[in-house]
Amino acid sequence: MDTLFTPWRYAYITGRCDDAAGCFLCAAVAEPDAPERLVVHHTAHHVVLLNRHPYTNGHLMIAPREHVAWPGQESAEAQAALWPMVLLCLEALRRAYSPDGFNLGMNLGSFAGAGLPGHAHFHVVPRWGGDTNFMGVVAQTRLVPQALEETRQLLRPIFTELARCGAG
Repeated sequence: MDTLFTPWRYAYITGRCDDAAGCFLCAAVAEPDAPERLVVHHTAHHVVLLNRHPYTNGHLMIAPREHVAWPGQESAEAQAALWPMVLLCLEALRRAYSPDGFNLGMNLGSFAGAGLPGHAHFHVVPRWGGDTNFMGVVAQTRLVPQALEETRQLLRPIFTELARCGAG
């Protein structure tokens, strides 16, 4: 098996998120306009940001502003606002990338694969027919052709337009 060194992931993997002090999602809530937070949209109850380690271009995470490990711990208002936020993300990604489909979901708890079990979040991942290539199959390496900063610059105005039109 080949080894691919990814030292930039070390801080992410070993970072604390048992409280808001060490949580990168809470940092995004606190500084939604800071480019390094990768936020593309935020509302009274949620923040939408790019996944720093995406499966594909446009891989989004929707996180409640509240630092909660389980969706049922959010306020009733945040719970009610989650599905409309998912639909807004789908429309923004559809406009930006014209994907053929989407993967949607949550990993709740470390045994379910949550890399950040202290702050629940919902993944929205655009997918395309044929979006696998030889690198994933042969080298078990994922290729994401667009830089995160470019993705953020593309998506922010789309979210702004959709929110202005009442879609979010």
